[in-house]
Amino acid sequence: MPEVLFDTRWPDGSVRTFYSPSLIVEEYFQAGQTYPLEDFVARSRESLQLAGDRVRAKYGMGCAESAVSIARIEHAAARFTGAEGGTVTVERFRRWA
Repeated sequence: MPEVLFDTRWPDGSVRTFYSPSLIVEEYFQAGQTYPLEDFVARSRESLQLAGDRVRAKYGMGCAESAVSIARIEHAAARFTGAEGGTVTVERFRRWA
C-alpha cells in the first residue's frame, strides 16, 4: 500500500511532517494550499481515519501510525486554538511504496 509523508507549515512558521499509510490524504489536501486551523484538523482526522480503515481492510488490522499522526496533529493544533487567523499550509507530499 503506498504511503505518504506530508510536510506542513504552522502559524508560528514551524514545519512538521506527518505520516499517512494511504494516499487518501492527497484527496483531502493540495500541496501549496493553506487551510484554516480547524479545517486542517478536521480534514486530517477524516483522511487519516480512512487511511487506517484502508489498512485494516487490506491487512486485517489498523495502522497505529495513522492514529499517532492524528494525535500529533491535534496536539500541535492545540497550541494555536483561539488564535486569530491560524492557518496551516500543506507544503508537499512525499510518496513511497
